[in-house]
Amino acid sequence: MDVAGGSELFESYEQDFEAIKVSINERLTASGGQTGEVKKQTLRAADREIDEANGILQQMEMELLNLPQSSKTRLQARHRGYRAELDRVKQTLKRAQSTSRSTADRDELLGGSSGGFDLDAASMDQRTRLLNGTDRLAESSRRLQDSHKIALETESLGAGILTDLRGQREQIINTRNTLLEADSNIDKASRTLKGMARRMATNKLITASIIIVLVFLILFVLYRKIF
Repeated sequence: MDVAGGSELFESYEQDFEAIKVSINERLTASGGQTGEVKKQTLRAADREIDEANGILQQMEMELLNLPQSSKTRLQARHRGYRAELDRVKQTLKRAQSTSRSTADRDELLGGSSGGFDLDAASMDQRTRLLNGTDRLAESSRRLQDSHKIALETESLGAGILTDLRGQREQIINTRNTLLEADSNIDKASRTLKGMARRMATNKLITASIIIVLVFLILFVLYRKIF
């Protein structure tokens, strides 16, 4: 289902990726003002969302396999851009985690309960997105299987067409050989007719010569009898 040279499913993945990227950036920004366990929970939630974003990029790659080359080139460039964005977010998370590990704050436990509720909500949201991603992955797999089935059917059809073409080629060759043989027979008949025509002309010439000689002899005999 291409739309304006793209894919509805690919665009849906893009929207999911943008939403998760915004959520990750918000968590990383929020973690800058947090300390202790609250900060750790926020960074762990961001890390899980990064894994989810990476899964969406993998689903994008599978969807690209089903697209025509005219759309694939442009969407591949966008996919590489998303991959680069995710790599930058990963680097930001690593720096935040490193800072969190090296910081010991005596207020670490404050806000832990509230953070736990945020983490539970994040886990439920992540579970929902993962289920949606699994459904989309199953749909992509099905479409890939359908494409493979169509390719096999096309290959079988092509093989049948090639077989028919070979049979037609043999018929054309046989017809050509028949025409060549007929042409050869016509040439032979033409030569025979020409030979017969020459013999008939020769016979006519001989007959005319004989008649002339006979007439001359008759005239000669009559002349002798009279004179």
